[in-house]
Amino acid sequence: MNLSPDTLLEMQRRMLRIRRFDERASKMVKRGQIPGTVHTSIGQEAQVVGACMALGDSDYMSGNHRSHGHPIGKGSPLGPLMAELVGKATGVCGGKGGSLHLADFAVGSLGESGIVGSSIPIAAGAALSSKVLDNGRVALAFFGDGAANQGCLYEAMNLAGAWDLPVIFLCENNQYALSTPAHTVTSGVIAERAAGFGMPGVRVENGQDVMDVYDATNEAVERARRGEGPTLVEVVTYRYNEHSEGLKLGTDYRDKDERAAWLEKDPIVLFRERLIADGVATEEQLDALEAEVMQEVEDAFQFSQDSPYPDPSVAFKDLYTEPIGATS
Repeated sequence: MNLSPDTLLEMQRRMLRIRRFDERASKMVKRGQIPGTVHTSIGQEAQVVGACMALGDSDYMSGNHRSHGHPIGKGSPLGPLMAELVGKATGVCGGKGGSLHLADFAVGSLGESGIVGSSIPIAAGAALSSKVLDNGRVALAFFGDGAANQGCLYEAMNLAGAWDLPVIFLCENNQYALSTPAHTVTSGVIAERAAGFGMPGVRVENGQDVMDVYDATNEAVERARRGEGPTLVEVVTYRYNEHSEGLKLGTDYRDKDERAAWLEKDPIVLFRERLIADGVATEEQLDALEAEVMQEVEDAFQFSQDSPYPDPSVAFKDLYTEPIGATS
């Protein structure tokens, strides 16, 4: 599909935002500036941005535990995301969610969770609401290869197939569930499982190419918007960092040559080269774009540092604290 130069540059911008945001988050957690840990999408930016930019602004998206990139890919501003990571009141969830539970309804990001596979039924529910309301919106659920074996995925796929829901199930197959190689626990090809639920299954072999991911997801989105039901999309990609920052698993479970080969397929480097070769932008323009993104991340970091922590009085705000039907 032919996209405008502005759209192509926006793809590069969003991939850079994810990369630089996650690099800063990795440093912050190691310096004790973020409580707990974070899971970065470094290496998987093309898969995130290609899928998110195939969606419309009002479409829905649900993420997983490796999910800073998803709202960024959908267009979320960086400041409130960074503030959420450090638990500040200006965060997208008021400082109550943290790294594993980002949500930004303003861009259709319905939320993320550390519970593997748990956000998949949420996307299916959003798709059901779209169908009932007939508002033309599509939902997309991101999940990893580890979640591909969770029962909730198949329950959601079954309902989506039976009811022709406008939803895309997108498997981020980075080939390792924490330290477990996918081929040791997953039988067959994940995309081929779609046939059992009467929906198309598409496998994007080169998930480091943002355009390949965009094209596959865009076709699924258009199909859903036409009322033709769900699609399962499997994207083969690779995470460059550990499962989570600061987690010392060693490197025995990943072959050094394998990782080196994937590092040669850096999605940001490859797309930059393509933009130059196709005459979309010059090296100077792309250097300027990178500098702009670095400043955005620096501004987001400063915003997070300058923001206040939530007041203790709001600890129970937004919770159901009374039984249904109780009167005051």
